[in-house]
Amino acid sequence: MARGKGRHDRGEGLVARLRRDPFAVQTVRSTAAATLSYVVALQLSSEPVPLTAPLTALLVVQVTLYSTVTTSLRRVNSVVVGVLIAIAFSAVVGLSWWSLALVILASLLVGRLVRVEEFIPEVAISAMLVLGVTQVSDTAWDRVLETLIGAVVGMLFNLVLAAPVWVDTAGDSIEDLARRMRMLLLDVADEFTGAPRVEQAATRLHEARRLDNDVADVDGALRTAEDSLRLNPRVKEGLLHRVVLRTGLDTLEICAVVLRVLARTLTDLAKHRGGHQLLPEPAALAIRETAQYTADALVSFAVLVTAPGSEGAEAAETRLAGELRAARACRDHAADRLLALALADPGRWQLYGALLTEVDRILDELDPEHRGNRLMEELDRRVRERTDRRRRLALRDRWNTRRATRTDG
Repeated sequence: MARGKGRHDRGEGLVARLRRDPFAVQTVRSTAAATLSYVVALQLSSEPVPLTAPLTALLVVQVTLYSTVTTSLRRVNSVVVGVLIAIAFSAVVGLSWWSLALVILASLLVGRLVRVEEFIPEVAISAMLVLGVTQVSDTAWDRVLETLIGAVVGMLFNLVLAAPVWVDTAGDSIEDLARRMRMLLLDVADEFTGAPRVEQAATRLHEARRLDNDVADVDGALRTAEDSLRLNPRVKEGLLHRVVLRTGLDTLEICAVVLRVLARTLTDLAKHRGGHQLLPEPAALAIRETAQYTADALVSFAVLVTAPGSEGAEAAETRLAGELRAARACRDHAADRLLALALADPGRWQLYGALLTEVDRILDELDPEHRGNRLMEELDRRVRERTDRRRRLALRDRWNTRRATRTDG
């Protein structure tokens, strides 16, 4: 009985992981939408095999509703433009090598002008397919119809079965990044307590540089989460969620850069010491204790920016504030130790000062007050951009109305 329950729990865990995986969700949704669009196209199109409809559905059904709508508009626009170009050329010339070259050239240029972005080749593909058949007009409008069917089915699919909100997935990515940074900071701090070779210290530097790839991966997950909040009727205060996550990742990215500089300082100090103890034991222990509290603060900060409710956010903020206070107290103790070392050996005072400066920068970035100011600045900037955009659209509409009135007069 217990064994069966364990298998059931593992099965539920697998299903839960698949539901949180954008690739798995995208695979199921795209397959269902493409199949449905093909069934609809069989009833409405005169083509015996209307594969353009499922192809369009595959392209437009994205992970988020916002991506689906924007992709649908660009896809339909590209097909219609390509069909119109083919009809225009078919009325003047037939299909030959030079007319095909002109069609491709014109399609790519017009696709750039109408801003269909990744669907620029689709303009030329549509034009070539339509130009290469005998019944140009019938094939052209069948292709437009199938494209519209695929786009409409894709959009309705996302409206009826709303795409998931990927905030939790992005939050998990941010927390995982913070934990990797924590482990690296602790490893670097441990090196200061020993006598690492230059090659060993350089290994930590390479690990810190690889954080750039981790930041890029988290940025991709965050972009998906931001898109899932746009045009989503299930989400309130979507702008606030986007800004909170984005500014949180920006802070961690800055800390990752500082951590890389800290690893560089470790490497430089290892070169100067030539295999000897990097720091005396009291100073090394003070640095390691400072790093421990700072590393824990990185994780608490990530939990704070990804907390789903106010209660969890308050607990994380309280924990973060305590860790920052402890880290600053340890930092001051380490500063006294390093100052004594610098007075005794002035040749390395720059490295000691750099070490303290890098710790200070991480602590300042994680400070809740600094984060609050950054968050308010970003919210104000987004609101101003939205207001300016609405004002420009209103002015354009007003100008178009006046011009139409003068033309009619």
